Amino acid sequence: MRSDMLSSILTELNGSSADIEASGVISTDGLMMAAVLPASLDEDRVGAMSAAMLSLGDRTAQELARGDLEQVLIKGEKGYVLMTYAGNEAVLTVLAKPNAKLGLIFLDVKRAAANISELL
Repeated sequence: MRSDMLSSILTELNGSSADIEASGVISTDGLMMAAVLPASLDEDRVGAMSAAMLSLGDRTAQELARGDLEQVLIKGEKGYVLMTYAGNEAVLTVLAKPNAKLGLIFLDVKRAAANISELL
């Protein structure tokens, strides 16, 4: 039931921009709660990597006195990985194309994260 609602938020997010290739909601301990991923991506791997990166980002933000972590952005030659908290217990991870318009994606991701936070 709740996973269906999470999936519909992700489907809407993925449909909001042609630049978004995949998205998932992951518990802070790395378990995939809902995902809209291409078959080539392993849900468990995406979950584990997201939890690890967010944990490291949290620690870095604290150690370097940057305040509370808002998001982690990774840019690779084949695109972006954007991770942001969706409430205290979940992380929204989005994969985007290399030429993506990040400003618009940030807005859409922020809106989706707020919806996910309300749902959880």
